[in-house]
Amino acid sequence: MPHPSAETTGNGAQPLDVADPVQDGQPQVSPSDQAPRSPLLAKLTSLTAIATMAAVGMMIVGVIAVIGGSYDKKVVHDQLVPQKIFFPASNSAALLPGIKQYAGQQLTTGGQAKAYANNFINVHLSKIAGGQTYAQVSTAALAAPTNAKLAEEKATLFQGESLRGLLLNAWGWSLVGTIATLAGWILIGLGAILFLLPLANWQVNGRRHPTVAPA
Repeated sequence: MPHPSAETTGNGAQPLDVADPVQDGQPQVSPSDQAPRSPLLAKLTSLTAIATMAAVGMMIVGVIAVIGGSYDKKVVHDQLVPQKIFFPASNSAALLPGIKQYAGQQLTTGGQAKAYANNFINVHLSKIAGGQTYAQVSTAALAAPTNAKLAEEKATLFQGESLRGLLLNAWGWSLVGTIATLAGWILIGLGAILFLLPLANWQVNGRRHPTVAPA
């Protein structure tokens, strides 16, 4: 026995099945018609591919900066250790107020190098030749080549200012390494946040169930 043919429209085409807009006596709202729960989050993640690439790029640069900063500080450490410079002991009269926190320690870091250069070497240099610089004493020594005192002060100031300059240079590079490391961690954190924003958007705005429209 032949089955009854499906109902057709006037042009012979079968009508499309349309979901019932009313279920259980209540009108339904299509998920595509729902506004995002967090419009700001939706806007921030609207360019998902670009945001993801930017996030990955930031994290890569951040990792490189952290590695570079750590290497920089290691180089400074490895250059200072062989010099075997020690701060005066805590019970020593040579321990000046500006270096008390490092009493008895070996100079191995940029911070210690700066303290030793400015608060120890520079203090002693200021007591030589009435506080004159190496350039001033050197000029005077050239004018009086037979003056043994000027020659001695010239040599002392040259050695002291050279060592002070080297230590401050080590401190400067150590500071660069610290800034690079800090900037690297900040970039890694920002990149991770940017990378996780699309996931947060999907959690907040993507996983929605059809809601019942108010009567």
